[in-house]
Amino acid sequence: MQYLSTRGDAAARTFSDILLAGLAPDGGLYLPEHYPQVSAAELAAWRELPYAELAFEILRKFATDLPEADLRALTARTYTAAVYRSDAITPLRTLEPGLHILGLSNGPTLAFKDMAMQLLGNLFEYVLGQSGEELNILGATSGDTGSSAEYAMRGKRGIRVFMLSPHGKMSAFQTAQMFSLLDPNIHNLAVRGVFDDCQDIVKAVSNDHAFKARHRIGTVNSINWARVVAQVVYYFRGYFAATRSNDEEVAFAVPSGNFGNICAGHIARQMGLPIRRLVLATNENDVLDEFFRTGVYRPRASAETWHTSSPSMDISKASNFERFVFDLMGRDAAKVRELWARVDAGGAFDLSGTPEFAAITGRYGFVSGSSTHADRLATIRDTAARFDDVIDTHTADGLKVAREFTEPGVPMIVLETALAAKFEETIIEALGRKPGRPDGYERLESLPQRFEVIDADAAQVKAYIARHVGG
Repeated sequence: MQYLSTRGDAAARTFSDILLAGLAPDGGLYLPEHYPQVSAAELAAWRELPYAELAFEILRKFATDLPEADLRALTARTYTAAVYRSDAITPLRTLEPGLHILGLSNGPTLAFKDMAMQLLGNLFEYVLGQSGEELNILGATSGDTGSSAEYAMRGKRGIRVFMLSPHGKMSAFQTAQMFSLLDPNIHNLAVRGVFDDCQDIVKAVSNDHAFKARHRIGTVNSINWARVVAQVVYYFRGYFAATRSNDEEVAFAVPSGNFGNICAGHIARQMGLPIRRLVLATNENDVLDEFFRTGVYRPRASAETWHTSSPSMDISKASNFERFVFDLMGRDAAKVRELWARVDAGGAFDLSGTPEFAAITGRYGFVSGSSTHADRLATIRDTAARFDDVIDTHTADGLKVAREFTEPGVPMIVLETALAAKFEETIIEALGRKPGRPDGYERLESLPQRFEVIDADAAQVKAYIARHVGG
């Protein structure tokens, strides 16, 4: 399997070549030259596999340059009941007939990002161990990516993590999870700004190819291809859990800010998984919902990006969206370059009235909706009262929009984003009580914290990295 850039860089690359990379040299994102197809026989054989074996079967279609024995060992070491607090790894909870929540928040940071990040940490260590090289990971987080990356990479030989987060704009639990890690290879930088400012800095540093090469800069943000493909696995697992035969179709509702999670669903659908609909849910930062409803993609400025009670989705520039648009435009890299030239210049693009816009729902199965703070509170209260299930704010966004698109006979699977414990303030507002916490997380906010506050300035970040890695 070879990989190409959404913006046309023609150099053929393998899975290992792009594993440690983020953006392609031309500023695009990597995608496989084609999506491997899953046969009916394979789908039938996969239905009963344990999660680690299912992950191996899917990943081997994309990571064809890795020895299969090594890949199987990596997935077996990653997806264990000890790491995910569940033999099922991703248990399915049924709220009512035809409406389910896929539990993705059993990992060490209690968020769905652990599903891919734990594998990424093991993959990085494996590849670096073979080459003897080091890697400096630069990332941006609106809440959950940072902690899941840091927990996956802490103590890993040859790896340092430099994580940017918007200062004062994560929940107290999310902040404590990151800033209480005192491992010497973990560096937390709190940026005066919003998540998009952090993301812009990561892109700016990644586009400084000389600096990136000199300091061995890699990424764990959702633009990393290995993260996206690892997330494909739980779409298959969720499908098997919610159906009895492979003749059935399902719908997935996905809370989305950066388009990485639902992009994995798009890939699973392109591989042949019987997904009828992909239901995209946003919060008040509804750039993606606006596109899927109107055809207009109009990223917002930092001043127009709202700080909400589902902060991991407080994003107005969806990094992974370019991957879907590449497919939508018939994989025409010239068209993608033209569209993103407008976006990168601070503008927008409009596909309304085009065949491509009609294909969004018709060919690709996407629909969308948005949710507000009042909606989140109402959904959390309703779900707790009717089903005795306390969900987090992002999952509430997904469930609210999911109910708008349910169809008789088509199971609707809402992807859980995180445990409610990570958003205690809003749960108290909704229910008048604190959510429960897993053992070991009771005093998280009282632990010592280490971080540095900086301006939203790529030069400051580069200087910090250079000071801490030498050179």
